[in-house]
Amino acid sequence: MRQSPHHPPLPAIWSRLPRLVLFVAASLPLLLLAMLAIGLAAGSAKAKSGSGQVDETAGIVCAGENLTKRLSASDPEAMAEARAEAAAVPNGKGRLWKLEKPGVAPSWLFGTMHVTDPRVVTMPEAARDAFDTADTVVIETIDILDPAKAQAALLSRPELTMFTDGSTLVSFLDEADAQLVEEELARRGIPLALVSRMKPWMIAGMLAMPPCELERKNEGAAFLDVRIAEDARAEGKTLRGLESIGEQMTAMADLPMEFHVRGLVETIRLADLMPDIMATMTELYLEGEIALIMPTIMAAGPETDEGDTDGYAQFEERIVLMRNRVMAERAAPILAEGNAFIAVGALHLPGEEGLVSLLRDAGYTISAVR
Repeated sequence: MRQSPHHPPLPAIWSRLPRLVLFVAASLPLLLLAMLAIGLAAGSAKAKSGSGQVDETAGIVCAGENLTKRLSASDPEAMAEARAEAAAVPNGKGRLWKLEKPGVAPSWLFGTMHVTDPRVVTMPEAARDAFDTADTVVIETIDILDPAKAQAALLSRPELTMFTDGSTLVSFLDEADAQLVEEELARRGIPLALVSRMKPWMIAGMLAMPPCELERKNEGAAFLDVRIAEDARAEGKTLRGLESIGEQMTAMADLPMEFHVRGLVETIRLADLMPDIMATMTELYLEGEIALIMPTIMAAGPETDEGDTDGYAQFEERIVLMRNRVMAERAAPILAEGNAFIAVGALHLPGEEGLVSLLRDAGYTISAVR
């Protein structure tokens, strides 16, 4: 990748961005589930903005620059290369897909982004129309709608989110990294002792979450998947989930501790870049350019370190690809009934092993709805 001549060189840790971007995209909903269940993010909930309510969080603005704009102006060749890379990804463009099979009423697959940004939470008209006509609505997990159930699930398996063997976070950090983590937590008003027994991925998720997201969460805003589920219940639709909170947490816990520790340290070191990363992810998502997210972010930095790809591949396999296969399998009987609206993270849609490809292999004719 090339460095823009109009911007100073970015730190070498940009070479680790693939893992970090996937972490942010895939772990945010899991983090919110855990925070909800153990009471870490119990905000004032004074501005819940479901159907027919005024959204009092609309004025909360996130900082950050969409990197596609920077690259298009300063290095159009690099931006062109990123677009070419994205174009080669199967099913990489589009948020809403129509699924058809002879003898079965059409269903819909909608890619979500697990944030509270009002632009994201407001579904495009075509997706809203598909939702309105569906008899069954499906999200990744419905456990998040029942805090008591989520809490019970986590309490039954505390090892998924907490150290239960006497270890602490510092046990896995060298002196320099321990100081880095403690200083960053202190800067945010969080004593290390308060979170010392939490698994690193939970702490990393809290630190990676943009301040605007935390502010909207504390004002009671729901992210898109929750809004979809709440609307489905309010309208009397059948609501189902493809996974349980325990399964989602297990997916994170299955990754090696070394990976989680590196992710925490890198999240802190990349803190100043997170606003740009989140802005890029959000705006490309809104444009339906799902496969362009990673190439754009990588094009903004120097050449990647090819030796630092193991964690990225491991994360992608366990958190994305394995879950894709589970989702496709569990969606099959729901789709066989027809007239379903399935909403999962947009990260799960593209690629040869994405949900669109897997469901197409299962016999559905699938077309993107622009």
